[in-house]
Amino acid sequence: MKININLVMKYTIILEKEEEGGYSAQCLELPGAISQGESKEETIENMKIAIEAVLEVLSQEAERLGKKTDISKVEVSV
Repeated sequence: MKININLVMKYTIILEKEEEGGYSAQCLELPGAISQGESKEETIENMKIAIEAVLEVLSQEAERLGKKTDISKVEVSV
């Protein structure tokens, strides 16, 4: 019997205003998750995509090594 548990993880991001305009962001828990955008909202949405991408790569790597992983949702709080 397989039990499917939806786990919501929260990640901390650092949002910085760029001199040339827009914002950049990085995730403290996932150093490979970085992004940018014209507004705070756009940057946060782009960070969600970046975090999901990093988690997907980590999941694929774990699977390649024979470990079972599941990724369901990413929630970023500001």
